[in-house]
Amino acid sequence: MNINATLFLQAIVFAILVWFTMKFVWPPIAKALDERAQKIADGLAAADKAKSELSSASKRVEAELATSRTETTARLADAERRGQVIVDEAKAKATEEGNKIIAAAKLEAQQQSTKAREVLREQVAALAVKGAEQILRKEVNASVHADLLGRLKTEL
Repeated sequence: MNINATLFLQAIVFAILVWFTMKFVWPPIAKALDERAQKIADGLAAADKAKSELSSASKRVEAELATSRTETTARLADAERRGQVIVDEAKAKATEEGNKIIAAAKLEAQQQSTKAREVLREQVAALAVKGAEQILRKEVNASVHADLLGRLKTEL
């Protein structure tokens, strides 16, 4: 066999192989590579979008946390003010009750003092009458001298 013919035949077979590859093998491979490149591009775009959404969500969360902190601080301050108002009201009520109790005790002491003076006056009057009876050695009529005893009570 001739080397030129072998070379020529190999060139024809190679040309058929190139044509077959270009016609039937290369398009599906190129299509698969294009699809893979598109999927990668879509994945990268989705990752960028997710990253921006994550950043946006993070900013919203930070804003919500700041709002919550501010609101919580305001509520705590309001609760402290309310607690202080309640304590002040309780102190005022306790002071008022204490003043009422003191006033009632003073009034009761004054009434007891007055009552004790009346009892003491009656006892002094009775002693004065007994003393007068002993001095006079006779019995004094209480109904006749009631006015005298009344004046004596008021003087004492």
